[in-house]
Amino acid sequence: MTRTLEKGRVAGAEFMPSPNFDERPPGQDVSLIVIHGISLPPGEYGGSSINKLFTNCLSADEYPGFGDICELKVSSHFLIRRDGAVFQYVATQNRAWHAGVSSFEGQASCNDFSIGIELEGTDDDLYESAQYAQLCRLASLLMEYYPSITLDRIVGHSDIAPDRKTDPGPAFDWQYFRKKLASSRQVDNT
Repeated sequence: MTRTLEKGRVAGAEFMPSPNFDERPPGQDVSLIVIHGISLPPGEYGGSSINKLFTNCLSADEYPGFGDICELKVSSHFLIRRDGAVFQYVATQNRAWHAGVSSFEGQASCNDFSIGIELEGTDDDLYESAQYAQLCRLASLLMEYYPSITLDRIVGHSDIAPDRKTDPGPAFDWQYFRKKLASSRQVDNT
């Protein structure tokens, strides 16, 4: 992934436009990254179902249980696959519909001020080194572009919606990610 951001799109990410977004509130600063975990069907990797969900193309009869989610109007800004491939669905200046009912440090409606990054995975399957590498590159780029995003403002979905969500789950190594991100940012600043 090339490390540039132009008009809200990251060069090197495959862009698959989602209709599930709107404008951020006027004057709203982007100041938070929310990390999610997703797999569709649950526990299966590499298919097209996540892309279909975020672009409203998921069919109820593709898999048992898809009937419960195929009508959802949801999206994230980004998805990082197990192999490190990066997809983008919504430009960063727009509000993607990824967080739902949420709050961070007393501020409700995290979609208003956050960027959502989905990692292909489950709460219990360890995430891949390629995903951590791409997540660090992407987070570093977003932190450069949106200086209000600091290391302590990169959180999991479970942190902003603890009564509803558990992702990215215990399989996500926060200590490793933060150390790798801090190290990559030091290298970038030299």
